[in-house]
Amino acid sequence: MPISLEEVRHVARLARLELDEAEVLALQGELNALLGHFADLQDIDVSGIDPAFQAMSLQNVWAQDVIQRGFTREQALRNAPTSKGGLFVVPTIIEG
Repeated sequence: MPISLEEVRHVARLARLELDEAEVLALQGELNALLGHFADLQDIDVSGIDPAFQAMSLQNVWAQDVIQRGFTREQALRNAPTSKGGLFVVPTIIEG
């Protein structure tokens, strides 16, 4: 079903587009060509094809959980600008 000039004008009005008559005619031709491509796609038999939910197959890329020894408190505090009583000292951001 081709798109009429009045339908193109109506859609242009809804989209608040001010088109002159040449632009309306050009847009009608482009939209009718696009609908023709969709009609061609509808004619393709896809009954034997499973639907694809992703463009590419997905797989988890998680690393294996491996238990590793962490830093000691002294190692963690070694590069801290300020520490006190074995804890990091940070600037106060909320005053009470």
